[in-house]
Amino acid sequence: MFNSIIAKGSLTAGSVLLTLGLAMLLGFAGAWYYTKKNADATRSFAFTLALLPLITATVIMVVNGNLGAGIAVAGSFSLIRFRSVQGSGQEILAVFLAAAVGLCLGAGYVAVACLLMVLCLLFHAVLSACRFGQKGENQREVRITLPESLNDEGLFDDVLEKHFAPYELIRMRTVEMGAAYQLVYRGTLRDAGSGRRFLDEVRERNGNLPVVLSRVTDSHHDM
Repeated sequence: MFNSIIAKGSLTAGSVLLTLGLAMLLGFAGAWYYTKKNADATRSFAFTLALLPLITATVIMVVNGNLGAGIAVAGSFSLIRFRSVQGSGQEILAVFLAAAVGLCLGAGYVAVACLLMVLCLLFHAVLSACRFGQKGENQREVRITLPESLNDEGLFDDVLEKHFAPYELIRMRTVEMGAAYQLVYRGTLRDAGSGRRFLDEVRERNGNLPVVLSRVTDSHHDM
């Protein structure tokens, strides 16, 4: 069952069609699952996940048993660079899974490829359902800008204590060419609907300079 369907250095029409068909099916399944679980997934990334197993499987079938061709393909792959910003941990994992499935299919290990995809998707679904490693739903990050002349010591403590439990100052830096400071807090909002009131109270004290209240997502903590 777990033996390769492709003999070393030998390809048949049936094995090629079966391999490429499964590559498209498993690639689509992985891409569909990822886009359903990640609302911010882009169309471009979904296409990448869907097509990567097909491309990888084709390359592995072509170089199967040919050492020289394998070295040449490895060299060409080393020239490829992602031109976009660094992906999150889940994006890197999804790309690696798609490539691994393609490698298994290209080598003829159809059962291993199917088992790998099914187990990974099922395990991910279980972890997601259990909210494994997920932060609290009301965790927020606050970025407060204030003029250089304003003393920030304890200025927002009462407002933060009113709306957050707990909270902490995680970063302080200069902005606007040193003409202003930015304080970055992170904490758990007591009431998810009090964000507007919190912003208004802060603006009254920082001279109506920009204040940003954002949800803390996994992308803040990934690689």
